Amino acid sequence: MARWCYRHRLVVLLLWVGALVGVGFSASAAGTNYANVFSLPDTDSKTAYDLMEKAFPNTSGDTDTVVWKVDSGSVTDRAVQGRVQPALDKIAKLPGVGAVSSPYAGARGSAQISKDGTIAYAQLTFTKRANEIPKEQVQKVLDTARDAERSGLQVELGGQAIQRVQEPPQGLSEMVGIIAAAVVLFLAFGSFFAMTLPIAIAVFGVGMGLFSTQLLSHTTDIPDIAPLLASLIGLGVGIDYALFIVTRHRRGILRGLDPEESAVTALNTSGRAVLFAGGTVCIALAGMLVTRLRFLDGVVIGTSLTVVLSVLAATTLLPALLGFLGPRVLSRRQRRRLAAEGPEPEKASGLAARWSANVEKRPRRIAALAVVVMAVLAIPVLSLRLGATDQGNDDASTTTRKAYDLLAEGFGPGFNGPLQVVSAGGDTAKLVQGLRSTPGVAQVAELPPSQGVTVIQVVPTTSPQSKETDDLIDTLRDRVIPKAGAEAHVGGVTAVSKDFASVTGDRLPLFVATIITLGFLLLLVAFRSLVVPLTAALMNLIAAAASFGVLVAVFQWGWGLDLLGLGKEGPINAFLPVIMLSLLFGLSMDYQVFLVSRMHEEWVHTRDNARAVRVGLAETSRVINSAALIMVCVFLAFVLSGDSGAAMAGVGLAAAVALDAFILRTALVPAAMHLLGRSNWWLPAWLDKRLPHLAVEPSEAAAPEPAAPTGPATAVHGFVRTADGDPVEAASVTLMSEGGRRLDRVTSLADGSYIVSVPAPGAYLLAVASASYGSKARHVTVVDGPLVYDVELTGDEVDAVS
Repeated sequence: MARWCYRHRLVVLLLWVGALVGVGFSASAAGTNYANVFSLPDTDSKTAYDLMEKAFPNTSGDTDTVVWKVDSGSVTDRAVQGRVQPALDKIAKLPGVGAVSSPYAGARGSAQISKDGTIAYAQLTFTKRANEIPKEQVQKVLDTARDAERSGLQVELGGQAIQRVQEPPQGLSEMVGIIAAAVVLFLAFGSFFAMTLPIAIAVFGVGMGLFSTQLLSHTTDIPDIAPLLASLIGLGVGIDYALFIVTRHRRGILRGLDPEESAVTALNTSGRAVLFAGGTVCIALAGMLVTRLRFLDGVVIGTSLTVVLSVLAATTLLPALLGFLGPRVLSRRQRRRLAAEGPEPEKASGLAARWSANVEKRPRRIAALAVVVMAVLAIPVLSLRLGATDQGNDDASTTTRKAYDLLAEGFGPGFNGPLQVVSAGGDTAKLVQGLRSTPGVAQVAELPPSQGVTVIQVVPTTSPQSKETDDLIDTLRDRVIPKAGAEAHVGGVTAVSKDFASVTGDRLPLFVATIITLGFLLLLVAFRSLVVPLTAALMNLIAAAASFGVLVAVFQWGWGLDLLGLGKEGPINAFLPVIMLSLLFGLSMDYQVFLVSRMHEEWVHTRDNARAVRVGLAETSRVINSAALIMVCVFLAFVLSGDSGAAMAGVGLAAAVALDAFILRTALVPAAMHLLGRSNWWLPAWLDKRLPHLAVEPSEAAAPEPAAPTGPATAVHGFVRTADGDPVEAASVTLMSEGGRRLDRVTSLADGSYIVSVPAPGAYLLAVASASYGSKARHVTVVDGPLVYDVELTGDEVDAVS
């Protein structure tokens, strides 16, 4: 497939451009129909909503608020009333509006005016819930109310429906993330053309994913945060997957391969790993379905679809773009050096090799330090409280945030999250009396009954986000309502958020067990080891605890929150743990597979655990760190989105990826594997026979090797020496095919001499390793007779073999 895409690159490019334009045009014409469906069967808030919907069909929808404030005088002044009341009357006649409760409507309305007379509000009750109301209807309400504003009279609107039309500007966070990723890629590649490849793949994958998700929103319930999360994840994985493939392709050209052969090899090796990695991310995302929360179903659809399309772009569009660039995927300096000095293997030298050697020398110290750092970061998770952010976390420039602040100023913080106690029987008067005498209740208002159902509005003294409000809901349900002998249920947005957090928390252990088990089984089959997947599962739990600790410290404790411009501290969004754990599992699996697959390959060839871990870390740490740095930049850019949920997810995922890549995969995992020794690769014989064989890369598969060139058998021989010319005894000399299969292996003699047999003329890899002087790998080409090839080991480098 890679070869076909490379050779028919213009066709492939036109197909992708045509698909992106076509889907984009269709999505723009259809518009959006996102829906936040918090369907929580068997919960008290859901029962309350069902009763209201039955008794008050025109007033069971979301209740929003129009708030106004005068700089001088009172809101009851004739001039103020003459501007506001006509606007309210006009709003009451708009489609979708069930009722308007005005403060100018007699004695009942006087409670809607603050004590100092400077702030008043009117309640707008829609006929449907916020996600079901067309945005055009909400926009008409917003425009009508704002038309009443004049100098000295401030008019703002708050509520769930209003919040939907106050969406922050789209595209800013994505653009900042792409620019930051481009800088990292340019520093990593040193080539403008190579830098643009991962960016282009991410743009095509995310663009197709977002447009497709927008079209699907008309056929199924997809929450409005799904496209934000899809673009956040799609940009990260799209750039990373293309980075892995382009890195492998550049390495092949530097080793002297033709650009087409190098691209095919890169897709047939790293491309397979990308397919495996994308599959693990989708499996992890699908794990959210075990929670049986309908709100998350749309998130799974949007994010999984974007990941699939990013993988498809990386495996089809990328080889086509590589065909357009040819050798220009290398920097000018690399092309000049290749022309002057000929092909050379890429060396894992410098910082990567020194760090790898340091981990091997001091595994206990490095492992202990990494565990201490992660444990300290995880301490705040002990006070994790799930809930929902409210409009106090909106951007300070939005009308919803201004309305929130005005209501808190005039009527107390609890007014922004009123509770609705819905009574369907019993002594309602006694219930109202009990509610008024309950500590933590600021106001109680009983609405006229309908069809035997009475709605009592309860205003807490504390804000919707506070723990005291959660405790008040429990008090009403467990003590006040049973004591009054009434058949009543507590509903409202605040109660729904609390119930959603409770249900999520109850189902979280099952979800964690599911994704940890899936990860264990995948790694068990991939690496045929019991210890490696157990280590990975433990590392995932450590990374999750530390990243949630960072989230709690920032968003719940408020450390540095002012720098993010996201309002005050509050609980962690209830849906975030499920989403974060899914993505953390998928992304950490990518890094684990990339790291351990190289170690496993070296272990298969040498059966030397210390060498396998050292070489694997030295050769992969730079790419893992580059990929992680790109993801951190992309995720942090979503703080600029203006959406508190997306910002919280961005900070949490950035912390998770940074800790996973920079501490776990490059320090704790290799240190632990050094300490565990050969037991890393232990697998009972009976289990080995029953496990299926899964090849992440073709060199690990039990596939037949391509036919070698025909011709007489010959040999490669020479001497292994140090930089000073001294012979190296007992060095391991291995001859491998270019596909990575071992053909012959010998040990050098006392004078450093060696000889390995070659089945036929052709190109091979010669790998030489010594415990004292390091290792080296070189391409050798055998023509007609034996080849004399001397190897010099310097002791300060680790050469890439594949």
